[in-house]
Amino acid sequence: MKKTVGLKFILLVMVLILVLVFFILGLDQYFSFEYLKNTLDDFKSSYDQHKALTMAAYMGIYILVTSLSLPGAVIMTLAGGALFGLFYGTLLVSFSSTMGATLAFLFSRYLFKDWVQHKFSSKLAAINQGVEKEGGFYLFTLRLVPLFPFFLINLAMGLTPIRTRVFYFISQAGMLPGTIVYINAGTELAKIESASGILSPGLMFSFALLGIFPFIAKGVTAFIRRKKAYSRFAEPKRFDYNLVVIGAGSAGLVASYIAAAVKAKVALIEADRMGGDCLNTGCVPSKALIAAAKLISRVQRAKEFGLDNASVDIDFAKVMDRIQSIIKKVEPHDSIERYEGLGVDCIKGRAKLISPFEVEVNGRLLTTRNIIVATGANPLVPEIPGLEKIKYLTSDTLWDIRTLPKRLVVLGAGPIGCELSQCFSRLGAEVTLVQRGDGIMKKEDPDAASIVLQRFRKEGITVLLNHGAKEIRISGEEKELICDHQGNEIRVAFDEILIALGRKPNVRGFGLEEIGVVPDKNSGIETNEFLQTNFPNIFCSGDVHGRYQFTHTAAHESWYAAVNALFGRFKKFPADYHTIPWATYTDPEVARVGLNETDAIRLGMNYEMVKYGMDDLDRAITDSEDHGFVKVLTVPGKDRILGVTIVGHHAADIIAEFVLAMKYGIGLEKILRTIHIYPTMAEANKYAAGVWKRVHAPKKLLAWVEKYHAFMRKEKKRKE
Repeated sequence: MKKTVGLKFILLVMVLILVLVFFILGLDQYFSFEYLKNTLDDFKSSYDQHKALTMAAYMGIYILVTSLSLPGAVIMTLAGGALFGLFYGTLLVSFSSTMGATLAFLFSRYLFKDWVQHKFSSKLAAINQGVEKEGGFYLFTLRLVPLFPFFLINLAMGLTPIRTRVFYFISQAGMLPGTIVYINAGTELAKIESASGILSPGLMFSFALLGIFPFIAKGVTAFIRRKKAYSRFAEPKRFDYNLVVIGAGSAGLVASYIAAAVKAKVALIEADRMGGDCLNTGCVPSKALIAAAKLISRVQRAKEFGLDNASVDIDFAKVMDRIQSIIKKVEPHDSIERYEGLGVDCIKGRAKLISPFEVEVNGRLLTTRNIIVATGANPLVPEIPGLEKIKYLTSDTLWDIRTLPKRLVVLGAGPIGCELSQCFSRLGAEVTLVQRGDGIMKKEDPDAASIVLQRFRKEGITVLLNHGAKEIRISGEEKELICDHQGNEIRVAFDEILIALGRKPNVRGFGLEEIGVVPDKNSGIETNEFLQTNFPNIFCSGDVHGRYQFTHTAAHESWYAAVNALFGRFKKFPADYHTIPWATYTDPEVARVGLNETDAIRLGMNYEMVKYGMDDLDRAITDSEDHGFVKVLTVPGKDRILGVTIVGHHAADIIAEFVLAMKYGIGLEKILRTIHIYPTMAEANKYAAGVWKRVHAPKKLLAWVEKYHAFMRKEKKRKE
């Protein structure tokens, strides 16, 4: 590391010395328009006598000038035209300028890229993503317009992730039109009185047209791609609907609601139950189960509150029946009746895309301008030998059981596995949580996950880390999960096994593959920033998209998908993922928004961290919930929030203030100055901001203030 820094320093010093020498020796005078005109005859004479040598010397000087970002490239280009003519001048300048620009690009990359990317990683994330996707296009555009200094483009591009090969070839192609213009002007050098003479209004207008060319080319390319994508399909002369939405889960319901609200004609197709996973097998039933389990836990902790002889009789079947009653109570919000009342045509059946404009359902063919695929996700079930021989549980089928498993194995320690493990343990099951990795809740910081892990073990949950599931063995009535733990075979007996290894996008059986919708690397549907697939009129949102499998994110994406589908010909909006919060509803809860420390370290970002312990919070103490923390990551030296992790009672609720702050650029200073009701859990946010303030207290100023107060005490004593 030190050797690399030393080499970079030496190279930087060498470059600076060369630049200083250039100006100290007055070499810039040889790159003036007057000097070129006065010595042109001498240059021509030298060229006539030594053509190859003159060309080589010219190229060497040109490469040196451009690589060191010295002034004189314009004069050198004019000289190329005057000396070598249009053909050879263009050839020499094209390669010389590109090689020099690439050397400057490589200097910048080697010397500064790592430092700049590390220092400004959060600000550069979006730029890097854009460069990786369309860097060549933007570079080509900049190269065509000489209003942008080329040396700045060279240095700036060196700080981005654009590949060197792409930079070289795009630069050569992009600078070629301008090179030809200047070389042609150089051939008429005797007729030009000054360098500014070549920058006439007509010539600048020509460059402006060159600058518009890439955007025209991009539009033409998009048109060609669209024609190619739709080449196999005939567009209907009229459409039954403005929008057809496939899937009536959270994403589909929101998309349909928005379309109906703006008076579009919309059809919503659902093969199973309205409300999708969230209502029927996900958020609603799991939170109802968590509520029952938490009540049991509170009763079992009665002595902590000074209450003796508190007990509860658990009827598991009644607990599960209550969950179904909760679903029934919420159901009207997502019902066919409600959405038909809003103006949505709700169709029960399985949809299949016949073309980008046609959807078949129940033998009926619907024609539509746009389609939103919101088909959700299914539980991911691994290929474990023997698993097919038993009736395993998933987050979809769990809600049908009415007998509490005596011994429950939960495979997977993500949010679903952790939440359900704790619930069933509190309901009386012997729970074994099996995790292949070395920790639970791997998306969270280790200090957050460790608090939950300690609580699990305290409550009697057996947590097996670094245990890889290998096989299910059945011997009579006995079932065992065989695990590999550091080369040893571990047997875990169970009555029921719950597979909680995440969810995979539900993309099969809807005709997507048949018409050619492109999948992404995560088995979801590939989309651009506007949530469009490779067919511009087919969008997707929610779990099927595969980015964030949360109900609130599905709703968030559906606004963009619906608006872009209906009004995209006028204005499209890129989906905003900058402030996505989520929570795991274990006890204690773990809530998060933005970056955590694990992500920041992985990305090589600089950050500051402050942590406020819930054991200091009055409300947490009064509720006997004084565990956990609020951890805030900020930009070094500033109060701008990069991310927050909260572990504790009602963490998912109290993090909302930080979500709002990050969304609208509110810093910790303003949170600190905001009145919070006492005593509440939300005060933890203010106290965390107070920790930041104490860390960043102006020590020098306070030292002077202390001296001032000391002086004032002495002054009063003297007067007395």
